[in-house]
Amino acid sequence: MAKTKKAPSPSTWRCSASAAWRGIVDASLVICGILAVVPEESTTPDLVELARRSIGHEDIEAALSFYAPDAVWDASPWGMGVFEGQAAVRGFFEDWRSSYSDIEWKAEEISDLGNGVTFAVILQKACVVGSSGLVQLRYAAVAEWMDGLIVRNTTYTDIDEARAAAERLVQERG
Repeated sequence: MAKTKKAPSPSTWRCSASAAWRGIVDASLVICGILAVVPEESTTPDLVELARRSIGHEDIEAALSFYAPDAVWDASPWGMGVFEGQAAVRGFFEDWRSSYSDIEWKAEEISDLGNGVTFAVILQKACVVGSSGLVQLRYAAVAEWMDGLIVRNTTYTDIDEARAAAERLVQERG
């Protein structure tokens, strides 16, 4: 399901003579003193952008800023448990990162599936502490969002299983 953006209401429009130079309106309207009315861009990021920002922060506190105070990190599909609340999620992040050096994450795919659900495929690269070998982990994250914060993030090593779970979740939340 593709994300559909709602047309802005007239109350969010602003006048802009520069719109003519961007080809939005006829330049003669501006020359004659009639300013073009163009929609003002939203300052609220969409869920795809929020998900992108939430992935791969070096700073744990910055990463946690995307999570609700009572957020859940569910790593049970990996057999690693469920962590409830920011303190528990912080502990999981700290434990995970303590095993690696030079850790980085890259989102290969991020989709807003609707009903406050995002799906992401993430590639993690790092060196195991005490080793010079590089390890990679490709996994999927299914995040549930409310009021711009993650309330639950479930991670899967099986990308197809994650995608199916995300699609079911969208239907349940619909």
